[in-house]
Amino acid sequence: MPLPKSGKVLLVYWYAIAVLVILLDQWTKWLSLQHLNYEDPVVINEFFNLTLRYNYGVAFSMFDQIGGGQRWPLSILAFVVSIGIVVWIYRSGQRWGLEALGLSLVLGGAIGNLYDRVTLGYVVDFIEWHYKQHYWPAFNIADSAICIGAGFLLFDGFFGHGAKRGKASEAEHSTPS
Repeated sequence: MPLPKSGKVLLVYWYAIAVLVILLDQWTKWLSLQHLNYEDPVVINEFFNLTLRYNYGVAFSMFDQIGGGQRWPLSILAFVVSIGIVVWIYRSGQRWGLEALGLSLVLGGAIGNLYDRVTLGYVVDFIEWHYKQHYWPAFNIADSAICIGAGFLLFDGFFGHGAKRGKASEAEHSTPS
């Protein structure tokens, strides 16, 4: 089914957000690789460091210690999920809303990290938050975009368009007493 012109414009907008996330993520990772030494923190303030780290696993370095066999399975999974999100945006991104924005952020972050995994064999992380000796795992712009996008999707599902869609579906399927 062909999209109306306004729907096409919105799709370009949503995909452009994903591309901007990818570009910002890759640029900041490049800067980190050029200017930071591995595991040598640059202290910004008492809560925040820039620390170059390599993540061979997934979020929060889960599966990092497996020994390298996770590179291609994780890459294939990220590729398949990214294709699914592209299709999801195409089907739902013809209107303004948190769902399409969230999907765009998740897509950009997933592709940013996928690029690292395929080209380097690991994901470059460099943002490190801490309180005294308690450190949050290092992360990057792609990880941030994924988390913010997922938050938008959850919010939309509970309170936004997704919640309204769920209530409408319940009303259609309810039987009169």
